[in-house]
Amino acid sequence: MSSVLRPAISEPTSPTSLSDTTDADESALAKYRPISNHLAIAPPVSVVIPAMNEAENLPYVFKTLPGWIHEVVLVDGNSTDDTVAVARELWPDVKVVPQRGKGKGDALITGFAACTGDIIVMVDADGSADGHEIVSYVSALVSGADFAKGSRFANGGGTDDMTLIRKLGNWALCTTVNRKFGARYTDLCYGYNAFWRHCLDKIDLDCTGFEVETLMNIRVVKAGLKVQEIPSHEYLRIHGASNLRAVRDGLRVLRVILKERNNRRALRSRSHATMLTARRGESS
Repeated sequence: MSSVLRPAISEPTSPTSLSDTTDADESALAKYRPISNHLAIAPPVSVVIPAMNEAENLPYVFKTLPGWIHEVVLVDGNSTDDTVAVARELWPDVKVVPQRGKGKGDALITGFAACTGDIIVMVDADGSADGHEIVSYVSALVSGADFAKGSRFANGGGTDDMTLIRKLGNWALCTTVNRKFGARYTDLCYGYNAFWRHCLDKIDLDCTGFEVETLMNIRVVKAGLKVQEIPSHEYLRIHGASNLRAVRDGLRVLRVILKERNNRRALRSRSHATMLTARRGESS
């Protein structure tokens, strides 16, 4: 698996050049996916889109997805509209996975399990994320990062869909995570992220709700993974109403932070106790 961006191989410009194409060239052409006329990427990229009754928004989401991605995995949360039909019309090769449980966390975990790409990108189905930004996330990963985290507050990012109380809440929660876990995040509660598939083995997601994004951000730090923030712009939801509730969801995120902090302390205590026992055994 390649971990670097490479120049794209130029297409033959004449019948003569086509006949001169070597087996090695053909193999390379099959391996690398063109991003532009001068750039191509080897690792296959999977895009996971959790969706429930988002038929009106999907056209805006899919039209920004780059054609070079390996696959689109749509996790359908038992939609009662034409979400699945619209997705298949827009992206004929879309992989539709029915969600058995409930909640965004459950949908993402379901989608991750269905992915076959080396890189996984999380994209919301409400039209708030710009698929054109995926190249920035992937570039960060192939340049050495394990986890590319979108940030609306990093230099170059922005948001059209955040009230003052949500901004203050996000800042307070983000500051808490930075202090408690040694992170350096500028944004915490944002769902536009990308990561190498192998990261899933180290963060062991077990959260079914909206707070799954915070859990991921905490556990990648606890696992010692290399994180790079990517400036991202969040747009307004195009159709429908958001299920987010500032106070309710803020409290759920806070509970996750406290739980992870307690788990970290318990792990340290067990490690310290094990070390003391080992030392006593050596001295006896």
